[in-house]
Amino acid sequence: FLVYHGGDGEVTAFNFREKAPLAATATMFLDEDSQIRDESNHEGPLAVGVPGTVAGLYLAHQRLGSLPWADLVQPAVTLAAAGFPMTWAMQGFLERLAETDHAWYAATRDAFLKNGTMPYEPGEIWQQPDLAETLARIRTEGHDGFYRGETARLIADYMEAQGGLITEEDLARYEAVEQAPIHGTYRGYDIYAMSPPSSGGVALVEMLNILEGFELETIGHNSALYLHLLTEAMRRAYADRAHHLGDPNFNPGMPVARLTSKTYADELRATIDLFRASPSDSSAFNEAYLAYESEETTHFSVIDPEGNAVSLTYTLEYSYGSRMVVEGAGFLLNNEMGDFNAIPGLTNTRGRIGTPPNVAEPEKRMLSS
Repeated sequence: FLVYHGGDGEVTAFNFREKAPLAATATMFLDEDSQIRDESNHEGPLAVGVPGTVAGLYLAHQRLGSLPWADLVQPAVTLAAAGFPMTWAMQGFLERLAETDHAWYAATRDAFLKNGTMPYEPGEIWQQPDLAETLARIRTEGHDGFYRGETARLIADYMEAQGGLITEEDLARYEAVEQAPIHGTYRGYDIYAMSPPSSGGVALVEMLNILEGFELETIGHNSALYLHLLTEAMRRAYADRAHHLGDPNFNPGMPVARLTSKTYADELRATIDLFRASPSDSSAFNEAYLAYESEETTHFSVIDPEGNAVSLTYTLEYSYGSRMVVEGAGFLLNNEMGDFNAIPGLTNTRGRIGTPPNVAEPEKRMLSS
């Protein structure tokens, strides 16, 4: 997802969320007992969604870029081909992963490990020739350098060999979309954030609308009451996210305007007890647990001298995604299909429930986690 605020006041957003393959179904991860089969929604070939990053960056560049596309991609081609010194941090991570992770695939070992068996030592030059060739095709052909031709064939062939669902047709049909961002206000400030299928923008504006009705400055930062109010606002926003949000193309009645309205925030604020936490129905949870805040996902914000501002988030989902490197192409595949509700009708361990807005369907974009 990318949100752009131009120096001339223009605000727009680019949606390049992954999509479910055409062969996806709501119960694709379940065994005969309706339980998730071998973590297949997070690990292995069924966890891979149709990638969107190349399409999104290319669309944003075509719409707003000033430098030639090839000039922007070439440094990455050079870095992959010439290589760079292995760092202590990455070497340690790969060493632990190589020793303990049974799910590594042959192409992944070849890409990340020396001779496919052991991590490079810190300071050794790590080269990625297959990735360099893939990036060169993207440099020369833009969007089609990934979604059609040689790269698309390599992805589809690898998916078929590993039991995945993505085909050349899935890749050829993928398009990023420019769309309006979520807009709200908080104490006189304009808030712009990514709209669905990103869940963050709606939830953020809903939380801020609730909190706007409390004198937080008077209450005192990080006081018991302050933290209680933040928690209660978040609980309501996340409950609404779980019940209502998903891909708008598959959920035309999604109540985004109401969820982000001041009137609705007034209603929610009135349900908050200043001295008691709201009850949760534990029977609605299916082995839910408190997960640590993981280190996955990349985000950065950039502002240039002309006042153009970009806020960009992209991710493979987990560290190293599905752990699958496309043979002959040199890049990792995501495991974004895990962001769908894997068991329709039951709450999953990420705090979402199995309601229809976010169960897998062909070409549906999964709700961001």
